[in-house]
Amino acid sequence: MIRVGSIVIRVDDLERQAEFWQKALGYDRRVDDSDDFALLYPADGRGPNVSLDQVRARVQVPPRIHLDLYADDQAKEVQRLLALGATEIHWKGRPADADYVILADPEGNRFCVVDASS
Repeated sequence: MIRVGSIVIRVDDLERQAEFWQKALGYDRRVDDSDDFALLYPADGRGPNVSLDQVRARVQVPPRIHLDLYADDQAKEVQRLLALGATEIHWKGRPADADYVILADPEGNRFCVVDASS
């Protein structure tokens, strides 16, 4: 059987992005990473890793792939992520009754916070 082991995000500023994603996800960082790569992993060992690969690349809009982060208290999580440096993305195609909020990390990589309370 195959499974997702790590989701890789290309970044420009490795340290800034590692700090953002560690705090955003509550992940730990592997100690022996290189200067241009960081592996973040869930402290409880459940779920995929998030790897950050320092490679200069343009952010594609709309992205071909993005993360959906599920939250029991969506409004609280969105506010927390905004305080960490995320920005809200307003998209005219978003349905009025959408159960997700679109955000971008400090470098513009988009992700959604999905209301998982129901």
